[in-house]
Amino acid sequence: MTNSHQQEYQQEQQYSDWQQLRKWLLLSFQPGVGPVRFNSLLKEFGSVDAVFSASYTQLKQGIPEKLADKIAGNPETPDIISWIENTRNWLEASNAHHILSLHSSLYPARLRELNDSPPLLYVIGNPNLLNEPQLAIVGSRRPTPAAMKLAQELAAELSGAGLVITSGMAQGIDTAAHQGTLGGYGSTVAVLGTGVDRVYPQSNQNLYAAIAQQGALVSEFPLGTAPARTNFPKRNRIISGLSFGVLVVEASIKSGSLISARMAAEQGREVFAVPGSVLNPMSKGCHKLIREGAVLVETAEDILLELQPLLQPLLAEEKNTAEQTELSGVQRVVLEGMGFDPISTDALGEITGLSWEELSIALTDMELDGVIEAVPGGYIRAQK
Repeated sequence: MTNSHQQEYQQEQQYSDWQQLRKWLLLSFQPGVGPVRFNSLLKEFGSVDAVFSASYTQLKQGIPEKLADKIAGNPETPDIISWIENTRNWLEASNAHHILSLHSSLYPARLRELNDSPPLLYVIGNPNLLNEPQLAIVGSRRPTPAAMKLAQELAAELSGAGLVITSGMAQGIDTAAHQGTLGGYGSTVAVLGTGVDRVYPQSNQNLYAAIAQQGALVSEFPLGTAPARTNFPKRNRIISGLSFGVLVVEASIKSGSLISARMAAEQGREVFAVPGSVLNPMSKGCHKLIREGAVLVETAEDILLELQPLLQPLLAEEKNTAEQTELSGVQRVVLEGMGFDPISTDALGEITGLSWEELSIALTDMELDGVIEAVPGGYIRAQK
């Protein structure tokens, strides 16, 4: 394929991808269409295209008549058109900007399991981290100095053991967890209760920039969404949903961190808690969790031992795949960029930054060596 033909192909593919994503945005921007209703419509009709092709009579069987009339009639109001165009401008402004639909190969598999999975995730940074083994660390916004230090140390040690550390970039324990990970040169994910383009709190502006470079900033909320009290409990289900477990370092009885712990338990995730002094009111939330069955944590080893049965299959799969052949530097970049779900060549090119020629050669060689397999729409790591 000549360079000009390749360029035409890429432009056509980008146009096609955008048109599909535009429909997802159009549906998600409809008033009254939250994650549960969006997922229900997908389950009922099979695709977003089919939702917009459905008649009013078909739609009103499962959603309010007013909403059915809007979707079947004219869903593109001036405000929604403006939001979509602003979103497209943001998406095209940087290779670090991503929007993952529920059907995207990069969408985190663990989050997809939930019945209220966000239909769309807005991401700044490395979206591949969302499918890596993660541990959430949360806690008080006004912690004791000892708790801040412990959160940083645990985050550094756990990220050094291969876990991505996930939190909500709030003041206090969240900030300490992100800082400890970055200080140890690990990877961290911040799930925001605002639009991914908003820095909140403002005091974490430098942290926001660092995570964008060395991790990923994630939000289900449309661009420009301001902080609101109702956003943060919604955000918490994503923090726990992405992770194998949630560690609460310090929390009062009324702390929002207990919401994250409750959601983690409901989602079948592990719950961990650090005990403290019985005289410290900021430890009462952790003591409550421990009484209810949370794993008592004194060291990072307590967490790693508990998660080992869950992590071992993933680590073994990654090791076996990498050992199938001696990979070149370019091939290792490709393998790291693939994650563990099917991915298109265009998406791989965007993630790795490799030229079309470099990527094509690497993919061909890796397929011949049995490291990857061709699947409809792209490639996937070879299955053992």
